[in-house]
Amino acid sequence: MAAPLELRCWGGGWGLPSVHSESLVVMAYAKFSGAPLKVNVIDNTWRGSRGDVPVLTTEDSIVSQPAKILNFLRKQKYNADYELSAKQGADTLAYIALLEEKLLPAVIYRDAKECLNLLSNRLGTSQFFFGDTPSTLDAYVFGFLAPLYKVRFPKVQLQEHLKQLSNLCRFCDDILNSYFRLSLGGISPAGQETVDANLQKLTQLVNKESNLIEKMDDNLRQSPQLPPRKLPTLKLTPAEEESNSSQRLSP
Repeated sequence: MAAPLELRCWGGGWGLPSVHSESLVVMAYAKFSGAPLKVNVIDNTWRGSRGDVPVLTTEDSIVSQPAKILNFLRKQKYNADYELSAKQGADTLAYIALLEEKLLPAVIYRDAKECLNLLSNRLGTSQFFFGDTPSTLDAYVFGFLAPLYKVRFPKVQLQEHLKQLSNLCRFCDDILNSYFRLSLGGISPAGQETVDANLQKLTQLVNKESNLIEKMDDNLRQSPQLPPRKLPTLKLTPAEEESNSSQRLSP
């Protein structure tokens, strides 16, 4: 009998099993690979550092960080990538690096937007990124995009752009409906107030970061390297000027 696997992670909301991207990555991969995780939701997430979760524990091991957790699961024979070719494995690493560099921190809006466009073009009309079977890359993309897609923010430019990419939205919806529908049960009344408070703090944090990103993007647009284009001055003939003057003065 395999050792029990327990995942400590952030709680969910807005139809998501977790609002934390890295927790979602591990949860999705476990679903794809068939790993029997027991999920232990931590309600006081905001009292600790973000590095505290996700954490996988077994009878004799404690593993943190998504990449290390996924490697551990593969060693336990829970492998969602066994059908991938060497090239697809290399592509997986490249796209994960792109997500972690451009989308997760979202330092510059234009970089994050371009990352979404690349993902949308790569997915195309396929169900998953490498065909009909989900893999590690699908887990990472879902984990990073689902909170941005589902959490209801007042106004976030990157979220508005994502919602225009219908194939990425369909991708998130399909994974939620196929793999998490049965695990999105109600939260106990005792824990609901804590979860709501955590989600409110998350919304406030993302709003502040979004405002900072937009200001940085505006500053870049106004930088000396990108001078505003001057519109050509249209010169009118004396007859045209007289005609325009008559039209402005007419009742």
